[in-house]
Amino acid sequence: MAETKREIERKYESDEGGLPDLTGVAGVADVVNKGVAHLDATYHDTVDERLAASSVTLRRRTGGSDAGWHLKFPIAPDVRDEIRAPLTDTLPEDLAALVRSRVRDSELLPVVRLRSDRDVRHLRDADGRLLAEVSVDTVHAERLTGRGGEARWTEIEVELADGGDPALLDKVEKRLRKAGVRPSASSSKLARALAETAPGKRHRPASAGKPVTAGDHVLAYLRTQRDAIVELDPAVRRDAEDSVHSMRVATRRLRSTFKSFGEILDRAVTGPVADELKWLAGELGLDRDREVLTERLTSAVDEVPESLVRGPVAKRLHSWSSAEHGSARGRLLGVLDSHRYLTLLDTLDALIADPPLLKAAGKKPRKPIARAVRKDFRKVSKLIERAADLEPGTDRDVVLHDARKKAKRTRYAAEAAEPVLGKPAKAMVKSMKALQNLLGEHQDSVMARQALRELSAVAHAAGESAFTYGLLHEREAHRALRVEAELPGFWTGIKDRAADL
Repeated sequence: MAETKREIERKYESDEGGLPDLTGVAGVADVVNKGVAHLDATYHDTVDERLAASSVTLRRRTGGSDAGWHLKFPIAPDVRDEIRAPLTDTLPEDLAALVRSRVRDSELLPVVRLRSDRDVRHLRDADGRLLAEVSVDTVHAERLTGRGGEARWTEIEVELADGGDPALLDKVEKRLRKAGVRPSASSSKLARALAETAPGKRHRPASAGKPVTAGDHVLAYLRTQRDAIVELDPAVRRDAEDSVHSMRVATRRLRSTFKSFGEILDRAVTGPVADELKWLAGELGLDRDREVLTERLTSAVDEVPESLVRGPVAKRLHSWSSAEHGSARGRLLGVLDSHRYLTLLDTLDALIADPPLLKAAGKKPRKPIARAVRKDFRKVSKLIERAADLEPGTDRDVVLHDARKKAKRTRYAAEAAEPVLGKPAKAMVKSMKALQNLLGEHQDSVMARQALRELSAVAHAAGESAFTYGLLHEREAHRALRVEAELPGFWTGIKDRAADL
């Protein structure tokens, strides 16, 4: 079974190769020599080194106190999550799944072997608590593919103890720098090994460069969202907080961009990709919608006076939520392992690498990009005006929901336009987000009422009182009416601010 450990560490190098005395660093009362460990790690990657390109490392290591499979994801500078699995001959399936969005159908091969003699010291406080582990690693790197060679070096690694204060790393670094030790030029041992054992100059994809044309700007936005999907995939598989929602948003942003910038990207090519993105967003939404509804209904039940809660309402809501979550979770994991999903990722890569650009893509960006944002805004305006002419009820609910979706599209188009249009685009993003939130409150009420009717029917069939569900249904209806009453004045303010675009 895999476990996750948050690593906070820094790497250094020194021409002398040794470790200066760290006794006396603020907070450090004792430096304890823990001896030398002999580590032997084989790093795995695809032939074109997709994991290394994302600063992800996958290794099988023997020796030391944590022998096994280790998969590391970058979180922030000096911070990585290390996911560990027991030592086996083959890669455990749960780790293989976490790199699938990057590896896809490619084979994982041994690419580098690192053998290290690790001289370890523990930094402890006056009470004997571990503050950090400092090691001097003598490394022998051997490339296992192609005509690669070997490399040797010595580095110093300082890893903060679990729950430690990151400020300690600054204090240790200050002492190291005074002794002539400098931060490592490589982000990891693997990165240095790949660079120093390469048979020749290693090929790297050409940089996209600074956006110049309208097409450049749209592609830069698309590239960011594609990368977000790939990077969020492991977090979704691990059920990390907010990961499903974030991945769904990236998917929607991609789809919206294809639709908004049809003057720049040929819709005959992007249309089928947009359809697949809609499918993926829908699958991601099964779990997300359940989360939103559960939070809303749970809060609503908590607000009801105890005397008006008839029957096991909270218990039934919890059972309904748990059942929905289990079903949606299993389905989503199946989607992420499906051929359809992996093909979509390949298609996005190919489209961004060889985009279907139209004539407007080669022009200066301001006019075509501003035109696209204004076009989306006009669609929102028409729907808001249409809703105002309808009586409260299902028809108005549908139109307001459509307006919310168009507001999202306009917001995403304005996000892509910010580097070009500046403040007017930023103001549009803010306005559309506010409108999206207001209309989202209305749509959440619509969905909550639907769920309450279903829960009420189940409770009634079980011989329970449906009174509380009816009470909550009425409160949700009043919430929707308040949004509808607020909307005209809210929209007038947005239209006035949009005149600057």
